[in-house]
Amino acid sequence: MDLWESFWQIVVAAKDFVVELLRLGLHWWLVIAWLAWWLLGVNWKKLWPALAAGAWGPLVLLMFLSALAWSRIAPSDCDCLTFVTVPNFWWQLGSVALLVSLTFLCGWLQGILGWTPAEINLDPPAPAAHGHGHH
Repeated sequence: MDLWESFWQIVVAAKDFVVELLRLGLHWWLVIAWLAWWLLGVNWKKLWPALAAGAWGPLVLLMFLSALAWSRIAPSDCDCLTFVTVPNFWWQLGSVALLVSLTFLCGWLQGILGWTPAEINLDPPAPAAHGHGHH
C-alpha cells in the first residue's frame, strides 16, 4: 500500500505543477507571445543589417515615445527596488529598454542556433500565358 500512496503523491504533485505552470503562462501570455514572435517569426539575418544601416534611430525614438506615453497614461513611481524609488518616467523607460533587450536576445539566439524562419513570398504570381491569342 505504501507504493500506491507514493504513486498518488507523484500524480498529485504533477497535477499541481501543471496547474501552476498554466497559471504562470496565462499571466505572462503577452510576453511569451512577443518573445515567440521575435524568436520564431522574424528573420534576424535581414533585420540586423537594417538596424546597423540606421533603423536603430527610429527604434530609440519609438522606445522613448512609448515610455513617455506610458508615464502619462499611468503615472506612478516604482518602489520595486528596495534601496531607491525610481521616478515616474524612468522606470517605464527601463521596462521598455528591458523588453527591447529581450527582443535583441531573441535575435542573437536565433543567429547562434541557426534558426531562420521560412521565406514567405508575398508577391502575386505572374499571369500565365495561355497562348489563345485573345486581343
